Amino acid sequence: MGKSLLIVKNIAHEGAGLLAAELERRAIAVETVDLSTGCRFPDPLVHDALVILGGPQSANDTSERMLQEIEQADRALRAELPVLGICLGLQVLVKAGGGSVVDSPVRETGFFDHEGQPYHVELTGEGQRDPLFAEMSRTFRVFQLHGETVKLTDGMRLLAEGKHCTNQAVRIGNNAYGLQCHFELTPAMLAEWCRLDHDLVMMDATELAGQFRAVSEEYTATGLLLMRNFLRIAGML
Repeated sequence: MGKSLLIVKNIAHEGAGLLAAELERRAIAVETVDLSTGCRFPDPLVHDALVILGGPQSANDTSERMLQEIEQADRALRAELPVLGICLGLQVLVKAGGGSVVDSPVRETGFFDHEGQPYHVELTGEGQRDPLFAEMSRTFRVFQLHGETVKLTDGMRLLAEGKHCTNQAVRIGNNAYGLQCHFELTPAMLAEWCRLDHDLVMMDATELAGQFRAVSEEYTATGLLLMRNFLRIAGML
């Protein structure tokens, strides 16, 4: 039987983006659930890998839904299932692994920071050696959309840092990864987020689209390479 991947959405409009395109191109079996529609988080261990996407919730929420999400993430971590968490997905994984989620020192939104500088992340020495970032440059442009950040345990490894919010990419155990920044964005996703996201609706959607076009070639190549690297780690390529 072929490999299968579980994708968990925390809100309908935050989808898998570039990862979805790569999965379709390679005909990898996918189960996608959207927790915001009332779906329960299915057993991740019947799949070969897990992806937890972003959303406006907090991993500190005490709702039944979030508690179940953290419980299932913990099961995945304990079983050493390959996992990729993006934005809220990172925070869920860190919380499940014994770390904490706190307010970010700066609320990061869009392609440019509050000083007008592009958002970059830079790989740490360990990040440069990690297979998730194989064949990637040391620094790259990213899109940000978060108001919280994570505090790591001693056993978690920091793979990439940001200027204002330090913890941008994390490895938990051998093959579970979390990204605070967004590598998965597509132009269609950005347009939808600009209509629906609380922070982005206050920004100029036309300007954001133009900023994305200016970096789209580099951004897309980086995102696709990272997604392929994760699929290799998960044994799907």
